[in-house]
Amino acid sequence: MGSTGTDISELARPRGALPYAFLPELPRLGRGGTTQRVQDVIREAIVALAFAPGEFIQKDAICKRLGVSRFPVSEALGRLADEGFVEILPQRGTRVTHIDIPSCRQAMFIRRALEGEAMRTIAPRASGHVMARLEQNLAEQKLAVEKGDGVAFFRHDIAFHDTLLSEIGYERVRVVVEAARGSLDRTRLFLLRTPQRQHRSYLEHAAIATALKAGDADAAHRAMTGHLDRVLDEIEFQAAQNPQIFAPTPRP
Repeated sequence: MGSTGTDISELARPRGALPYAFLPELPRLGRGGTTQRVQDVIREAIVALAFAPGEFIQKDAICKRLGVSRFPVSEALGRLADEGFVEILPQRGTRVTHIDIPSCRQAMFIRRALEGEAMRTIAPRASGHVMARLEQNLAEQKLAVEKGDGVAFFRHDIAFHDTLLSEIGYERVRVVVEAARGSLDRTRLFLLRTPQRQHRSYLEHAAIATALKAGDADAAHRAMTGHLDRVLDEIEFQAAQNPQIFAPTPRP
């Protein structure tokens, strides 16, 4: 990034070319809800690292790509700032935030506490219905691993955990975990781009399902917390290896 705020990627683009070709066409669902749809599209691009951490966002280019006015784009970016995905810098513009390791640790602490305890609740009553859903999901995970499709595996990963959370029936718990997971989405998709991490996650998910099928609450708890601990360990490792993506960790 130069002192003028111009992203290096902009220098390589042919003059006059419109950036952000990765943005999909905005879904047309009638009047209303435009801001939410813009927010969802931009968030997905940030999570996928199509918008690079530290990159300044060009509002006008997004407007042209999505075919909307500046208002819904500005509103969407304001909401994403509240979620921690972007930062709005007065007189400079809107910049994609770097991934913050302390926030990742806090989010994983929340997930570990709630999802780990959820296993103790689910294991004694894991029904044939929920096990069938988990086994179908695991089959889809395995197929994604074999294809090396990190994006598909990411979706199945989310669905696996959502299936488990839906079994406890506590809406507030689901909302809290979903919020914590949202702050981890960029790191999780970044990690799952490798077949090795996909395969390890698949095996860890399978161990959780096996413990639940046996009705072993303690084993299910250990499998879930161990899985989340290993993900955090890898996030910490990748932060050290990829300083361009992760924000510097403050010294104690």
